Amino acid sequence: MKAISKLGIMCALAGSVFLSSCASEGYVTDQPVEPVYTRPVAPYANAYWVPGEWVWRGNRYVYRNGFYARPRAQRVYVQGAWVHSTRGYVWRRGHWR
Repeated sequence: MKAISKLGIMCALAGSVFLSSCASEGYVTDQPVEPVYTRPVAPYANAYWVPGEWVWRGNRYVYRNGFYARPRAQRVYVQGAWVHSTRGYVWRRGHWR
């Protein structure tokens, strides 16, 4: 009986993780306005500024400020952008390519 209970709990947890990962982006009718903030001084030489991005949290987009990162060898950073579709606007995250 304990084994069946544990199996049921594990299946429920796995299902909730799967479903929560599916809801990682949302669509909005209008693009939010990017907040204005001052970029801090670079903390070390050759620091690369990764621009701020929009993150989908609690059924809305929240702006996350940019940050400095070490440049990656043989890679360039592609900034995130709003993409328009028939469902509305969705944010595509920036990434190293």
